[in-house]
Amino acid sequence: MSNLLEVRDLTVSYGGIQAVRGISFDVPEGQVVTLIGANGAGKSSTLRSIVGLVKPSGGSIQFQRNELKGSMTENIVKKGITLVPEGRRVFVNLTVQENLRLGAYMRSDDLTEDLNWVYDLFPRLKERSWQAAGTLSGGEQQMLAIARALMSRPKLIMMDEPSLGLAPIIVQGVFDIIREINRQGVTILLVEQNANMALKAADLGYVMETGRITMQGKGSELAENEEIKAAYLGKARK
Repeated sequence: MSNLLEVRDLTVSYGGIQAVRGISFDVPEGQVVTLIGANGAGKSSTLRSIVGLVKPSGGSIQFQRNELKGSMTENIVKKGITLVPEGRRVFVNLTVQENLRLGAYMRSDDLTEDLNWVYDLFPRLKERSWQAAGTLSGGEQQMLAIARALMSRPKLIMMDEPSLGLAPIIVQGVFDIIREINRQGVTILLVEQNANMALKAADLGYVMETGRITMQGKGSELAENEEIKAAYLGKARK
């Protein structure tokens, strides 16, 4: 299986502070890959650097063997990468459908097929297609944020804390959708503090601590690791 994304020796700094310290990881095509870790570990900075919102201070980011570092965000999206940001950030005064169309703002073709696709994935959004996004529940806004990102037809969708602030029953629904999106052929890079759900969904996982990757492996294997259980899953070592 080929790697869709290859990150090598990535460094991200804010002033004199290094948020990401020379990390390397792969995202194989067709898989779900997760980065887990505590707040401040550098997970979000990693995603933002991949999509061009933050300029890396060192390293390489290759997508389908093409270097992304230094590229504008617009061009990175055109290549097939989208980011679902932390906090959802929907356009609250626009309708659900207007938000979805904005997700495809760089496309000039007919959007009917893709609107039907995301409405099939998210029936609740179809029911509320002409409703203002700001009147949706938190879970519905998260669905809208994911659906909006899908409207650009990405090869790789990156999600930053999709379960943040949601009730447990809604979180389960969000992760069910993540699995379904992946089953339909979209590669996923997931940043998530809910390590239990993330590792269950992931083919491959990486643990980040203070800007470094300290552990990696299959999601199922990391979920059974005693150190990870103690640190992230709320389970004491035996």
